[in-house]
Amino acid sequence: MKQNFDVVIVGGGMVGAAVACGLGGSSLKVAVIEQHMPEAFSADQPHDLRVSALSIASKNILQAVGAWEGVVKRRFCPFRRMRVWETAGDTEFSSAEIKQNELGYIVENRVTQLALLEQLQNFSNVELLCPASIKTIDYSGQSSEIELSDGRQLTAKLLVAADGGQSKVRQTVGLGVTSWDYQQHALVIYVETDYPQQDITWQRFVPTGPQAFLPLTGHYGSIVWYNTPDEVRRLKKLDKEQLKTELENTFPECLGQIKNILGMASFPLKRQHAQEYVKSGVALVGDAAHMINPLAGQGVNIGLLDAAALAQVLLEANQKGQDISDLSVLKHYEKMRRFENLKMMTVMDAFYRVFSNQILPLKFFRNLGLGLAERIKPAKNKIMRMAMGLDGNLPKLARGERII
Repeated sequence: MKQNFDVVIVGGGMVGAAVACGLGGSSLKVAVIEQHMPEAFSADQPHDLRVSALSIASKNILQAVGAWEGVVKRRFCPFRRMRVWETAGDTEFSSAEIKQNELGYIVENRVTQLALLEQLQNFSNVELLCPASIKTIDYSGQSSEIELSDGRQLTAKLLVAADGGQSKVRQTVGLGVTSWDYQQHALVIYVETDYPQQDITWQRFVPTGPQAFLPLTGHYGSIVWYNTPDEVRRLKKLDKEQLKTELENTFPECLGQIKNILGMASFPLKRQHAQEYVKSGVALVGDAAHMINPLAGQGVNIGLLDAAALAQVLLEANQKGQDISDLSVLKHYEKMRRFENLKMMTVMDAFYRVFSNQILPLKFFRNLGLGLAERIKPAKNKIMRMAMGLDGNLPKLARGERII
């Protein structure tokens, strides 16, 4: 027997779960398909390697859908300062300069996902199908029929792809992407330091790539070391003491003494953008729509903005009695997000290319630019507001407003 839904969201990660929470409490019947439930959280667990720097806009979205309390009761680390420097240019951003309490929050991805999935239980119109995996998708050009591996069958007026960069939904419905590799990997290292909890993130640019630090609660932090694929492979083969020595010899003194290396992982840097976000009866969100250089940690943030925008468009169309699967409705979502995402991707790409180039005149001008950013307050404040997700065409949830 088929179960009929207005919206079926494939992927119950942070972005997919945020779409579902945004639609929670409405008259739309929603299903979320997720393969695995994340491990339950315990305060005595070590931090996960996968963390994100959530912006103020992302916090507003989580707060508006009722999930932020679930983050706060688990674990998060606010940061109030952000420093960026190279050899001569140096600038530090502070939330106090724009009269904000914080610039953002370092949160483990699992904590954010758990908070959103927990909130889903409060909505009678949302059903979480987990564990569940898709066997087939039959897309008719308007609606979709989904068969799960356990034999259950679903129909969806609207199919939402929140299933990551290698999205099976996107491939099935024939939405193409433009992509390229940066020929650089990021090594993420979870460390215990002599310093207590810090309120600053920083990023230093060197010829081999950026070196970054993200604070976590207590005496812990996340180091991100960008380098060539070969060098990252070499570093991963070192034992903990050898890697600790490499870090202390290579990273700036402000990292402090490392007491212990507790875990590490690496991933290649890739840019990818869907040529279209929507088709009749289909919408892409998060990594299914775009993958961005992680330099400024904006990947999850723009994904949550996707979720907020799509929820807003669907709820407003539903309130007007419009067909939520209609292409003209879904184009409003694409219009809200595609240009904003492309703008952020272009800025991050330009930033990467400028700072990875060792041509002397370019080095001079980028150091000059960092120095000027420190001295010209309006430009500095504009950069901060952009990083915090407080500028641009913001969905209502990103301003902390409920739609229904």
